[in-house]
Amino acid sequence: MGLFIGRLGIGAIFIVFGWRELSAGQDTWARVGRAIGSLGIHFQPILWGLLAAIAEFGGGILLILGLLFRPAAAILAFTMFVGLVSAFRAGPHDFADYSRPLEMLCIAVVFLFVGPGKYSVDRG
Repeated sequence: MGLFIGRLGIGAIFIVFGWRELSAGQDTWARVGRAIGSLGIHFQPILWGLLAAIAEFGGGILLILGLLFRPAAAILAFTMFVGLVSAFRAGPHDFADYSRPLEMLCIAVVFLFVGPGKYSVDRG
């Protein structure tokens, strides 16, 4: 039951952040998409930002349902890793600048290893 409650909360957070980015439009997608430049990928920032927003929004839904759980957790972990690296490379910062991607990366990695738990669509 604890994993189910955790999936609900974390999934809802991803849905809210993802929807905020999805509904904000191309300027936000480009800003978010430029984060992947921290990994040396500099083409199509609008596309990368849109994919990140879809990953957060859709990944949150999949976490809640426990459907395609581990692939969703892996994609969310990668998305948060990119955000974390980008925040570190942005220059002088304090913990608040990178705490959210760090926290969500840790949670996504835990979900990846632990799985969705008893109450999930994947469990059948």
